[in-house]
Amino acid sequence: MTDALREDPLPTALHAVTRAFVLGEVYDRRFLAQGLMNRNWRVDTASGPYAVKEITDVPLPEVRGNLAVLAGLAGDGLPVPAPVATASGDLVAEFDGHGYRVLAWVDGRHVPGTELTLDQARELGVLLARLHHALGRHAPGPLPDRPPPAEATGVATADSAAEALTARLPADPMPGLDAALRERRALLNRYADRRPDGEIPAGPYGWTHGDFRYRNLLRRDGEVAAILDWDRLGVRPYGEEVARTAQVQFGVDGVFDLDRVAAFTAGYRSVIDLPVADLADAVTRLWWKRLTDYWQLEFLLARKDPAFGKLFLEGEALLHWWTDRADEVQAAFAGRRGCL
Repeated sequence: MTDALREDPLPTALHAVTRAFVLGEVYDRRFLAQGLMNRNWRVDTASGPYAVKEITDVPLPEVRGNLAVLAGLAGDGLPVPAPVATASGDLVAEFDGHGYRVLAWVDGRHVPGTELTLDQARELGVLLARLHHALGRHAPGPLPDRPPPAEATGVATADSAAEALTARLPADPMPGLDAALRERRALLNRYADRRPDGEIPAGPYGWTHGDFRYRNLLRRDGEVAAILDWDRLGVRPYGEEVARTAQVQFGVDGVFDLDRVAAFTAGYRSVIDLPVADLADAVTRLWWKRLTDYWQLEFLLARKDPAFGKLFLEGEALLHWWTDRADEVQAAFAGRRGCL
């Protein structure tokens, strides 16, 4: 899928969106090609620059509730962009079956986690912990009595899904996909006895961002200037978000940057008491999730976008590296590295 094809509908809706949000005359617009799930634009108007998103993969009432949290977070001193309301006070506008939200534009750049200094990696952990504390004060809803269940996918189910995907993939969709699926099935069966026990993850839980990765963070002058993309705000174990964030920030080119993982988790745990054993449970559950799911291939088939095939192959390289060094990875999450 080309960027031009992904961009097509905005020119039709642009006038309606800018009028609904009272942005004024449009001087320029630019499609932001980095997003995979939703489509985003920078729109320069008479009242200033804005980030416009077309929402495609989250229910709009949920998006409205999430955006309403941002004012409280900003009041706590967290770097979050201000949502713009429509003339009627709505935070999402709907046109022709599509939802749009507008945020104030924030200058900055997306910096991959492996480009951060160790001090910056540690401060990123501190920032995530501060965000979790603040979300507890400004949550869009009450906290349930226990975290949502997260039963680990069974080996037979995951193996059957891989077999079905092999049959569904078109002939030679991308070099290496068929071989990677065969290797995944072999890995899955080799480590079948490592499936996490129980459906309730260990440790404290609360409201979390849901996608705290470098493409959703803007940096300026070495500091985080904005935390973006609030579509996946939800209740999760804190360990789950810490583990996932470390993986997507510092799991690059098929390896973990373990020094930065250790610095990040140490920063987080300096603010929130997340026991090592609970974090280890979250890391194991995340590893098992990566071992048993194939979401990139499902998106490849659904959207015909080769970027998802590339993501699958990149994830496979990290998964094999991680599996071979599971103890070393757990030690880094526990902060047992020479850098600290």
